[in-house]
Amino acid sequence: MTEEKEISFFERNLTFWVLLCMVIGVFIGKFLPVIPNTLARFEFYNVSIPTTILLWIMIYPMMLKINFAGIKGIKENPKGLFITWIANWVIKPLSMYFISYAFFFGVYGKILRPDLATEYLAGTVLLGAAPCTAMVFVWSKLTNGDSAYTLVQVASNDLIILIAYIPIVSFLLNMSNITIPWETLFLSVVLFIVVPLVASIATRRFILSRKSEAYLEKEFIPRFDKYTMVGLLLTLVIIFSFQGHHIAEQPMNILRIAVPLIIQTLFIFAITFAMAHLAKLPYSIAAPCAMIGASNFFELAVAVAISLFGLSSGATLATVVGVLVEVPVMLFLVRVANSMESKFAV
Repeated sequence: MTEEKEISFFERNLTFWVLLCMVIGVFIGKFLPVIPNTLARFEFYNVSIPTTILLWIMIYPMMLKINFAGIKGIKENPKGLFITWIANWVIKPLSMYFISYAFFFGVYGKILRPDLATEYLAGTVLLGAAPCTAMVFVWSKLTNGDSAYTLVQVASNDLIILIAYIPIVSFLLNMSNITIPWETLFLSVVLFIVVPLVASIATRRFILSRKSEAYLEKEFIPRFDKYTMVGLLLTLVIIFSFQGHHIAEQPMNILRIAVPLIIQTLFIFAITFAMAHLAKLPYSIAAPCAMIGASNFFELAVAVAISLFGLSSGATLATVVGVLVEVPVMLFLVRVANSMESKFAV
């Protein structure tokens, strides 16, 4: 099938929508500051209540797509899972940290203020420690991936997030003397992983007890697509309304953040794809392995950045830039992967 049929109009043009939200948000922040100032009052333990609601609208439908019953297939061809886990939970967080540190404190050392460089580093770390979930199904389809195996990879990653995300983020941020309140980080994981995860599992069981799986996958879940889009767009508008003054003062910082993120994405894709090739995995498993490693669960990263550092922080801006570059870079990597299919086992 063609890319146009497999990826929605909104997903295919996500970068455009993010740019549009940036313009609208900056306009609101500059000319209607009463809106972000009012929203800033609604917080609970440093967690923004309005953005939490919007992020739930985004994350819950994505969790709903994952059938955790597929975990039982973990014993089938485990090499692909081991490569996925090593890439996502060992290589990726560390490479994101060191590549970002090299740029923010090395290449940009004389340009960025130290406090801003530290916040940008924190945002990229939050991205690097959050492997992609729902969007992987899109990349898997575009590379003719094994959908059942992709499901197992994504489901296992989501379960690992529950255990590994907090210690990995804490360790890497502490390396740069970035102090974070554990209770806020823990609350973020509960709010943005545990709550939607439990809700999605309960929903799936409830629907399947009354309807068929075909109804769930073809009719029920697609109903949430438009709400997911609205949740994402409104969240971005709110974020950029708080970021307006930063962007207006230093618009080139968007590009400066994007450069290490793009390099990191290309690096993880290359090393994961190479590992899969050396392990003699079939292309239908190797391609999703590389896609999961290269892309990010940016919804989680944005949510945690807002909770830990605030809507107007450089860390939150860095995670949003991750949204900005995600789709065009991943579509490029889809083409790269497909061009190399003949080099892999059938």
